[in-house]
Amino acid sequence: MLLAALLLAAGCGGPGQHRVAGDDAGEAPRKGRGELREQPRTTRTPPRRPPAPAAPPVIDHIRTRDKVVFLTYDDGAERDPRFIDLVRERRLPVSLFLTDSVVGPGYAHFARLRAVGASLQNHTLDHSALRGLPYAGQRAEICGQQRKLRSRFGIRPHLFRPPYGTYDTTTLRAAADCGITAVVLWRATLKGDGDLTYTEGPDHLNPGDIISIPSADLPPLSLADRTTRLLREIERRGLRVARLEDYVGSP
Repeated sequence: MLLAALLLAAGCGGPGQHRVAGDDAGEAPRKGRGELREQPRTTRTPPRRPPAPAAPPVIDHIRTRDKVVFLTYDDGAERDPRFIDLVRERRLPVSLFLTDSVVGPGYAHFARLRAVGASLQNHTLDHSALRGLPYAGQRAEICGQQRKLRSRFGIRPHLFRPPYGTYDTTTLRAAADCGITAVVLWRATLKGDGDLTYTEGPDHLNPGDIISIPSADLPPLSLADRTTRLLREIERRGLRVARLEDYVGSP
C-alpha cells in the first residue's frame, strides 16, 4: 500500500501543473522539420508614368529688342511660282503653316519652297475650328498633320497655328501631346489688297510682330506682289524679316 501511494504521487501533479509543450510564458512552439516559415511580403512599386508635356505657350509676337518682324503664311492654297523666286532672291526666312486638305496635290510646290529656305509648320489636317471639340478630335487634327509632314518631308514641326486663331485648353493639351512647343497666332494680317490690319496695339508694325499672310480667294494682288508691298512697309519702319524658328526654340 505504501509503495502504491508513492508511485501515484510521483506520476500526477497538483492542480494546474499539467504541462503542454510550449505552454510556458516565453517559450516558442517548436516547428516540425517539414513546416514552411512565413516569408515577409514584398510590395511592388508600380512604374512611374512620365509627366505629361507642359502646355505650349501661345504667342502673337516675340519680345525682342531686335528690329525684326516675322512672316507666316497660312493654309497653302496659293501656289504662286513668282513667290518661290522672291523667297530665293531675297533669302526670305518665311514660315508656312500648311493644311493637308488645302494643299492637296500641291505638296511639290512647297517642297520647292522648302528647298529655297522656307520652314514648314502645322495648320491641321482639315482646317477645322478646334475650340470646343473633344480631345480625340483635336489630337487627330494636329497629330495627323504632323504625320503627313513627316511622311512627305521627313520633318517634325514644332510650331502650330490653330485655324481661325481659335483654341482652348484642350487644344493646348493635344498640341503638347503631338510634340508642339508653341502655338503661333499673329498681331498683324496682310489682306488680299496688300493692306495691313492689326489685332491690338498701334496700327503699325513694331519689333517682334508676327504677321499672318492667309490664302486669299481671287486676290487683286498675287502672293508675290503682296509680299513685295509688305517688304517695302517693313523697310520703311526700319525693320527686317527674321526667321521665327530662331526665336521660338525647337524641342
